[in-house]
Amino acid sequence: MKIYDYQGKKNVSGDMIRQLRVKKRMSQSDLAARLQVEGVMLERDSISRIESGTRFVADYELFIFAKIFGVDVAELLEIQEKP
Repeated sequence: MKIYDYQGKKNVSGDMIRQLRVKKRMSQSDLAARLQVEGVMLERDSISRIESGTRFVADYELFIFAKIFGVDVAELLEIQEKP
């Protein structure tokens, strides 16, 4: 399987996930625990790699991140709608 990068990163959501996590005053371990409660088995090191852009993020993981942070998936992807 070929591994693709976009602008040097493996995901576009890591920066926003980190910003929202810090805004909610959650540690990476806290976030990993919340994800596990929702049925997504990620460890703290996986959260770190997502935030740094060195790990892909599956669509179902994005959905649960959005649920935990109370935002739309589009916000995690930093998609701006045109007026």
